[in-house]
Amino acid sequence: MTRQLHSPSIESELAIQVEDLGKRYQLGETLGGYGTLRDALARTAGRARSKLSPNSGAPAEHQAATIWALRHVSFNVHRGQVLGIIGRNGAGKSTLLKLLARVTEPTEGQARVMGRVGSLLEVGTGFHPELSGRENIYLNGAILGMPRREIQTKFDEIVGFAEISEFIDTPVKRYSSGMYLRLAFSVAAHLDPEILVVDEVLAVGDAEFQRKCLGKMGDVARQGRTILFVSHNMSAIQRLTEECLVIDRGNVVLRARSEEAVDFYLTAGLSQHGVKRWEAETKPAAGPFSPMVLQVLGPEGRPADRVSAVMPFRVEFEYSLREAVSGLRVGIYLTTSKGEPVFTSFDTDDPERFVQLPARPAGRYRSTCQIPGTFLNEGRFVVGVNASSFRIRSYFTDEYALSFQVDGTGAPGTHWPEARSGPVRPGLTWSVERLEP
Repeated sequence: MTRQLHSPSIESELAIQVEDLGKRYQLGETLGGYGTLRDALARTAGRARSKLSPNSGAPAEHQAATIWALRHVSFNVHRGQVLGIIGRNGAGKSTLLKLLARVTEPTEGQARVMGRVGSLLEVGTGFHPELSGRENIYLNGAILGMPRREIQTKFDEIVGFAEISEFIDTPVKRYSSGMYLRLAFSVAAHLDPEILVVDEVLAVGDAEFQRKCLGKMGDVARQGRTILFVSHNMSAIQRLTEECLVIDRGNVVLRARSEEAVDFYLTAGLSQHGVKRWEAETKPAAGPFSPMVLQVLGPEGRPADRVSAVMPFRVEFEYSLREAVSGLRVGIYLTTSKGEPVFTSFDTDDPERFVQLPARPAGRYRSTCQIPGTFLNEGRFVVGVNASSFRIRSYFTDEYALSFQVDGTGAPGTHWPEARSGPVRPGLTWSVERLEP
């Protein structure tokens, strides 16, 4: 059920107004490539017949092979607001941004965007591969309606931020994905759009450039421009945004202050008893890997939603393989309830075990990770799971599968009445020596 909250109390001019927006896609539809005039005429004629006689032509099961990526989405964004958009993979976040950036047209409803939009949706969007970096900067500025003289005043700043001056006259088809990203973000952020739309594409860049981009987005926000920001980095979301939309299965399920929205997103639908089971209908339809059960087990070996900070516990992941898999590694991601990463660990991190398990035959397995006592700080944590063959194939990922609470009673330093920041609170060994009387 969609949870509606009141719009921001600040009465200001709207930058974006979305009303009952929806986007439907045809499953199995061929995208891209070049067709002949005959093919185009045939498709046009086929669509005309479908409109005149919906039950003619393709069989009923083919006609029904559609999916709503977004449905009944409505919200407003005021000028100068920084709005985060969060949700799981496939929830519809990128589709929403593409509709707002006019990359694709809606199936129903409308989105009114009042102002010049700079967008960074995916690497290479808006760039012509045969043109140089210099020519693409002027092309993008022209598309935004900027006069050439205005673009020239920004040119050096754009190139300097992107750090690609020696390649600025090289066709961008020869750029690496990182170079593409640097230039694309710099163009989007520096050509003074009233509205900046940024997708998770920032994850392509290296850590230093990500920090640089986030800093620039903070500068843009302080200038009073409107920003829509999609990210799986919950720390960045909370740092940059005031409010967030949580999208699930194409619907807006919550609009709230960012801290509340992130907490809702990370814990919604997660087991409160330390166990996550994957039903048959939710398992991947193809591939050799099937997740079965993920659970947090206390010292006594029973599923636990709450564990002690001073006692060891373990995380168990049961799964099955329908066929042998070479080089498989199964692991967990641990994050805080705010999305801050704590650690990533795989069951073949030990080189000896990696050598012992070059391939896993078909069958049912359990991978267990032991978490020591006096390691985690108090608070709620989220467990994600991953199964992959390094740099070859990813079989399964669920980044937010299960949550549990750590009780800090008795943890190192709890005799001091103060909260300690950070996700870990290790019991470290200290020594105290008197050097002089």
